[in-house]
Amino acid sequence: MPFKLYHVDAFTDTMFTGNPAAVCLLTEPVSASWMEAVAREMNLSETAFLQPRKDGYGLRWFTPKVEVSLCGHATLASAHALFEEEAVPSSRTIAFHTKSGRLLARRRDDLIELDFPPRPPVATKPLKALEAALGASPKFTGRSKDDYLVEVEGED
Repeated sequence: MPFKLYHVDAFTDTMFTGNPAAVCLLTEPVSASWMEAVAREMNLSETAFLQPRKDGYGLRWFTPKVEVSLCGHATLASAHALFEEEAVPSSRTIAFHTKSGRLLARRRDDLIELDFPPRPPVATKPLKALEAALGASPKFTGRSKDDYLVEVEGED
């Protein structure tokens, strides 16, 4: 099966800096185990897999060990690859269909703008282990689907 594979350094314009991600442009459906094997081989924090659809692209992200529900830098890398390959004209918005919902990417001059669904945190009881790890008492602790948000008094 033919496919294209890219190594993209996100959040930078300098090679070997930024946040690396692999992007695999698929021409036909593949199994999750195949995607997991490619991600292990790439051995980057995330590998993105794009499958063309009538209304955009299916997008999935894999680490070398598991599939993840959302990855910002690999989404940015995916949009970059599609725009650079001219698979999508730079004047169009790309719709990515993911496990986290519909994500949008558009060109703004030399930049790519991403629009992700909000995941506002819900206030939760502070975790003692988190306080110990931070070495600070939180002013606010919140939890979203996958993450904690902790507000502290200052950067010290």
